[in-house]
Order: sequence, then structure tokens, then C-alpha cells
Amino acid sequence: MKTRKTRSIAAVLLMTATLGGAALAVTAQDKYALKAPGGLAFSEFKGYENWEVVSVSEDGGLLAVILANPTMINAYRSGIPGNGKPFPDGSKMAKVHWNTKKMETFPAATVPAHQQDVDFMVKDSKRFADSGGWGYAVFDRAPETDTFAPGTQASKPPQGNDAKCGLACHTIVKGRDYVFTDYAKR
Repeated sequence: MKTRKTRSIAAVLLMTATLGGAALAVTAQDKYALKAPGGLAFSEFKGYENWEVVSVSEDGGLLAVILANPTMINAYRSGIPGNGKPFPDGSKMAKVHWNTKKMETFPAATVPAHQQDVDFMVKDSKRFADSGGWGYAVFDRAPETDTFAPGTQASKPPQGNDAKCGLACHTIVKGRDYVFTDYAKR
């Protein structure tokens, strides 16, 4: 009888561990299901991880890579924004920020540590007519849980709750169709 009870307990523990693992797998975050309140959805930028690099930057101790979809890359290659023309609708950018650390195997090099956030911009002249034709969103990343959340007033820099949240900052480059970053020469 004791053996049967032990087997039953073992079976229940195995089922619990298996189901618990399945539950953890199911609850893993789908970042593409997120949406900034009143703003852009993460899903509007699906595949951004594979876009071409526009440039890199460092600001305030954060390392950033700026990526663009093919529509925007083609516009850059045609001379926009330096030629005074606007980016076409459908242009999209992603700017991924990381905190930095020294590379263990080559301490003279500074490399990405944990990701802090990802910023998005999309050009849609009709949808965002009141913000220079651009929509903006920031999604902060919590490194301890590897999850994203829409940026808030507590974010650095603080984020508004609509797709115009980036306009105030980008107004200083209005003459460049609200885009700071130049396409880096290869």
C-alpha cells in the first residue's frame, strides 16, 4: 500500500511540475500584444529586430541602435531628409536602448548590458496629422522579468499617453521631417 501511495504522490508531483512548467510557458509575455494607451501598438513594428541599422548613438550612458524598415531605408538612400523632402508614409523606425558594461574579454570595449527600452516612430500623415505626420511610442523593458510595458510619466524621459508623446522632443528637427538620425555611411 505504501508503494502505491508513493507512486500516486510521485505522479501528482510530476503532473504538477509538468503543468506548472506549461503554465509558465503560456504566461510568457507576447510583446506584440502590447499597446501604448492611446498610442501605437507594438505589433505595428513586428519584425523590427531584423530591420537594417541606420546608425548607433550614445546619450546619457545609454547605447542605442537605430533601425528602419525598408521604406525608410530607401528614403534615406534617396537623400531624405537632407534633400528637404519628407519621409513617405509607412516609414518606421525603432531605437533600442541598452545600459552599458565593459566587455569581459576586452575591457577597453563598452558593450550593451541589459536593454532599457525600445522607441518606435511611424509616418502616417493622415493618422497623425496633428503631430507632424509621425506617431511615437516607448516601451520600457524590465530586465528582471524580461518583459515590456508602455512608457509612462515615470519613464526617462517621461512619456505621454498618446502617439504624440515624442512630438515635443522632435519639434527641434521639424526641418528634417522630425527625424534626428542621419543614415550612417557604410
